[in-house]
Amino acid sequence: MTLTQLEIFALVAELQGFTSAAHRLGISQSAVSHAIKALEQELGVELFRRHQTLVEPSDIGQQLLGRARAMLGLANTLQQEAADARGMKRGTLRIGSFGPTASNRLLPSILRRFRAAHPGIEVHVDEGPDRQVLQWLDERRIDVGFVVLEQERLDTFAVFEDQLVALLPADHPLAAREALTLRDLCDDPFILTEAGSSELVTRLFSAARLQPKVRYRCAQLLSTLEAVSRGDGLSIVAEASLPQASDPRYVKRALSPRVPRQIGLAVLDRRQSSPATLAFIAMAQAPGMASIFPAGHLSSTHP
Repeated sequence: MTLTQLEIFALVAELQGFTSAAHRLGISQSAVSHAIKALEQELGVELFRRHQTLVEPSDIGQQLLGRARAMLGLANTLQQEAADARGMKRGTLRIGSFGPTASNRLLPSILRRFRAAHPGIEVHVDEGPDRQVLQWLDERRIDVGFVVLEQERLDTFAVFEDQLVALLPADHPLAAREALTLRDLCDDPFILTEAGSSELVTRLFSAARLQPKVRYRCAQLLSTLEAVSRGDGLSIVAEASLPQASDPRYVKRALSPRVPRQIGLAVLDRRQSSPATLAFIAMAQAPGMASIFPAGHLSSTHP
């Protein structure tokens, strides 16, 4: 069993195809098939179920996939620790990001500084809903991910705080008020954005023993903005996720009482994190980044 075989195994599972994995690795499909066959023979199990257009891990393959990713992660950490002794000139960093706040507001500034300081580190960024970033961490597909805090089972590092705000059509009667309560938002149809802060919004109403009239569930913030602009309902979103350019069709209003939202970086175990991962986290928390982010800068939640 070799690390190359495990890398091919993990990539075939991720891309659900031998051809796609071969293209990603720059090798022939027959080489990928041979590596998987040799690994299956050595382990004595079938790792994949073959279908006409794709392949997927078998039950035992799915179980072993997590182990394989853990071994690859440790091997990468070993290589990076050796590289760190030489000035961290080589290595790979896999980042998970979600939504406009992390992907548009935070990540570009951090990456720009990180790449300038460590040009030899190859960076991969995967973007998905916040729940998927947590899943990627569990599956060890990424080294570090942006998350909404708190996440007690992970080692987390707070980097940014904004607040939740009410979003409503510009001509709505409530737009004349400076701040709104959760109860104010329960009479109209409600639009729930299922990314970034949806779980926080749901918990807020539940804690207040209120039930919004959820009529729409939007996967993307842009869809929520369009629905509110049309007058289809009201919503609650994270202020930092909104476009910086104002739109006359809708307005944002503060919530009363104020509801903060903290964004941080998370790893499964900081003790096993690679030097590149720790360097990225340190750069995100560097005092100089506070002037770049549109709101306050925070310190680590797990010392």
